[in-house]
This record gives sequence, structure tokens and C-alpha cells, in this order.
Amino acid sequence: MAGIPLESIVMLGYAVLLGLIAVLLEWAARHAHRRSVAASTAGFSYHPEHDIWRCPRDQHLFPVSSDSARGKVIYRAPAEACNACPSKAACTDSNHGREIERSDLSQVEHGMKRFHRAVSLTLFALASLILVVELFRTVGLYARIVLASTLAIFCIMIQRSAKLEEPSPKRV
Repeated sequence: MAGIPLESIVMLGYAVLLGLIAVLLEWAARHAHRRSVAASTAGFSYHPEHDIWRCPRDQHLFPVSSDSARGKVIYRAPAEACNACPSKAACTDSNHGREIERSDLSQVEHGMKRFHRAVSLTLFALASLILVVELFRTVGLYARIVLASTLAIFCIMIQRSAKLEEPSPKRV
């Protein structure tokens, strides 16, 4: 790249690498969360219009307890239906019926989400700091345009990631 000092190219590459790592970390965290939720309810489908879960054998799991402070609802199938089911051994070891816990976001999940978001934002901020320092150090116009453009993209990414962390207003 003519006109851009090698040191600026290396710093730009390092900043872009940090940004890519931040994006991959966010993606991996979302993917892991989706997989863990899907694994705990594999084969079951939720029907919000009736507030029930339906198992693969067409039995319904009804809400049996609710904790609105923690945003958690426990659903259970009738014990007699589960105990007579040929798939019981693969589904549950409980004699009281299969249970599914549905939560808005548990405290552990919320903490993990905030941790991954903080790491991603820190990586974006570090990459942005590298670009700002290099922006002041470099003298070429073309190099400054490239660095400033990359910095603008990172600022947009930081803003979007920070907006995702803002708590949504609760409805009463």
C-alpha cells in the first residue's frame, strides 16, 4: 500500500483483528445460549397462546409454579401420562412428570451476557484507542482517511453493542 507507513498498516491490522475477535465472541456467546436453551427443551414446543409446552408424544405441560420476581415459570406434565409413556426413560427420570423451566433471563445467564458484552466492548475500545493514537502519529492523508474510516466503523459497533446492553422498560 503506497503512502501508508508499514507501522500504520500493522496497527490497523491489529485493531481490525481485535474487532473481529469481539464480533466472534458476541456470536459465540449468542450461539451457546441458543444451544443450551434448545437442548433443555429438545422436541418440545411452546404455545404462548395457551401458555403450555407440548411434548413429542402430544402431552401438555402446564404451569405449576411461577416466580414473577425471578421471571421463572415451571411447567409439568401429568405424572400418570409420563409414567405410562414409552419414551419416559429418554425424557425424564422423575415419577412426578417431566418439568421444563422457562425464564426470561436467569441471573447466571444475565451475568454471562453482561460479561461477554463487557469483554467485547473492551476489545472494541482498545482497538479504537489504537486507531486514535495511530491517527495522531501518521502524517499521510490517505493513511488518516483509512484509519478514521475504520475508527468510525468501530464507534458504530461500540454504540450498537452498548445499546443492546440497555435494560428494556418493564411493562406493568
